[in-house]
Amino acid sequence: MKRRTSRWKEHATDLAFDLAGSFLMGVGVYTFALKGGFATGGLSGMALIINYLWGLPVGMVTLALNVPLVLLTWRTLGRGFFLKSLRTMVVSTLIIDFVLPLFPVYEGSRLLAAGFSGVLMGAGLSLIYMRGSSTGGSDFLIHAAKRKAPHISFGNLSLAIDASVILLGIPAFGDIDAALYGMVSAFALTIVMDKIIYGAGSGKLVLVITNEGQAVSRAIDAAVERGSTLVDVTGSYSGLPRRMVMCACSNNEVFKVRTAAHRVDPRALVMICEASEVFGEGFRAPEVGEKTG
Repeated sequence: MKRRTSRWKEHATDLAFDLAGSFLMGVGVYTFALKGGFATGGLSGMALIINYLWGLPVGMVTLALNVPLVLLTWRTLGRGFFLKSLRTMVVSTLIIDFVLPLFPVYEGSRLLAAGFSGVLMGAGLSLIYMRGSSTGGSDFLIHAAKRKAPHISFGNLSLAIDASVILLGIPAFGDIDAALYGMVSAFALTIVMDKIIYGAGSGKLVLVITNEGQAVSRAIDAAVERGSTLVDVTGSYSGLPRRMVMCACSNNEVFKVRTAAHRVDPRALVMICEASEVFGEGFRAPEVGEKTG
């Protein structure tokens, strides 16, 4: 009974994220990009071009263009991901073609339209991605690539795929500005996606090479209440033993951590690295379905 209730809660959460993400993405595409006269990239960009040339509905065209990509990638991505994405594609199609036409579109500055289009699409796609789904199209290619190379940024992959579609906007719209505004939109989308997907759990990793490992660790704990990890290391030039203090901290704590380390050992070597995501006590809880320990 509990398992069934949990499964229904998960499905309800997935649907809620689908609705919110598809609505945000749809507003970016239909409300801002369509009237702005530029392609946003991906299959939605292709659908905007086709809509401009022949007046076909954006959502339905996007769904139709998905078919060959689904056939190419469904084995790699698996049945579960495919079924989730199919639901998301249907939801986004209904919202773009039947819900958003009931609302007015933005008819102001094309530059503002491009910026808001990218921001809203990036936010919407991030919500969808975080539930392990996609809107199909280039998303399928992105997720397939991520299976092969998990370290690659979602945003950078999306930007590379979008570039070719955006450039098609030049002959389609007969306006080189269409490509420039499309690039603005894609850039905003990339930044927002990476900030939401990675930035929400990002922080800093501070590495301190010192002779006073225990004292530095205690000073950091006193300054920011963060635990540290001590690792024995050896200097390659001197051959002398050292201690490396590893401390994961938030962005606004890094100055205090560095100051605490240098207060104890002014000669300490301090390295501050980006940590795209940090899971565990004091940071983000592990995502649903992940195991710890």
